[in-house]
Amino acid sequence: MAVRVSAELPSVVRTGEKIQPEGVTVEVELPPAALRQFIDTEAATFSTVAELTVRNAQGTESADAAWKDLEAEPVAVPAEGGAVLVATGDVPTVSFGSPGRATMAPAGLGLDFTPLTAEGAPTTPPGLAVRCEPAAGEEGGEEEGTLGEITVRGATVPAVPGPVTTSPAAPPPEDLPPAAGPGFTPSLRDRIQGLTDRRLESLDGDEPPANCPVEIPPEWVMTTAEAYAAGYANAAKLDGATALGPAFMKVVLNKRYIADGCASTIDVTSSVDFDHEGKRQLPPSRATFLTYGFMPTTATMILEQVGDPAHVHSHTVTDSPAWPEETTITAQLSMRLTDVEVNGVPLDVGPDCRTARPFEQVLRGYGQSYPRFGYLVAFGGPLTGYAHIPPFEGCGVDEDLDAVFTAAVSSAGKKADNYTKMTQAPLCVATNPDVNCPPAVPKPER
Repeated sequence: MAVRVSAELPSVVRTGEKIQPEGVTVEVELPPAALRQFIDTEAATFSTVAELTVRNAQGTESADAAWKDLEAEPVAVPAEGGAVLVATGDVPTVSFGSPGRATMAPAGLGLDFTPLTAEGAPTTPPGLAVRCEPAAGEEGGEEEGTLGEITVRGATVPAVPGPVTTSPAAPPPEDLPPAAGPGFTPSLRDRIQGLTDRRLESLDGDEPPANCPVEIPPEWVMTTAEAYAAGYANAAKLDGATALGPAFMKVVLNKRYIADGCASTIDVTSSVDFDHEGKRQLPPSRATFLTYGFMPTTATMILEQVGDPAHVHSHTVTDSPAWPEETTITAQLSMRLTDVEVNGVPLDVGPDCRTARPFEQVLRGYGQSYPRFGYLVAFGGPLTGYAHIPPFEGCGVDEDLDAVFTAAVSSAGKKADNYTKMTQAPLCVATNPDVNCPPAVPKPER
């Protein structure tokens, strides 16, 4: 029989960290010869329970684990030809105790068939048990049959989830809140902080381990990367939104990297500069709004980056097997308006109609590494936040239009009331050019 086994596994873990295989599937192609016994017993359908033996190996050591109770939906016995069954289910975790390369591979398969007649009655005999193993040296043998290779790193220097070949992100597990409204719910942010607090409280009064905190020298991990981001920004007063991007970003990863063994956290600082035709800005965006609710106004908006590069801070909790992560990106921007038309008539605002001062745009993303969902710096995802738009100045040539644009666009008071949602594509990292390079342009989400 031809058997295909698949599972989602992390590429990097720490020693002792529990690995939870996800999406486990055993697909079996049954040739016509394998179905003769069912036909002889007048079976109309058969259901299947599979048990996969998985060999977990590291160096010269190995141990077998039983992935039991993988169930397949009932399959009709065909009058001629073969049949395909697909067994799925939850499987136990595994961990490795020392650093190095580890592998997980199928070492044996058991199939328990339960055939039934067309009336739903058991056949005679009522079942069939089959045991098989990979054919060495052939397709499905030991080498080709490896489910995955995992890099196991020591606990004193936690692993960094770096870019790997992308696959569809898994849905959030049941014990984490799903996405809701703008970004993820605050309870996920609270859970990330709660995990950190509880870890520190559990160490209260104990002598801290020697590896907390450990600051890794920047030259050990710092690298450059590129990515695109695209999205929408609301103009709260105008009851509308304008498209942003796709914005090209130059990223410097891991400018500071602190692994705190006491708190079981990793804090990473990176930086981002936007780049559009050699300028530190996002691409110009043109949009039309109904100013004051009735007057169609069209303008080109340019968001220019000012001051230092945007600050990227990621806080990861490594004491949880999910590795939940919170990322905050803070950029200083200035908004400039050009090519303004009011009801189709050009309005000369001059070359320097802009916000009177820079404003801070803060975007936050929440996610986890295992199974992956939400926002992660390496893989991208949705980032959300709000911005306060200051008053305008320098608007108008023949007349002062500052008050007009301030009244129509700027935030009321000091509240950050303009909602922004950006979607980042996976990073193209200089040290790993075969993955996600050149960078892709993401589809913006509303």
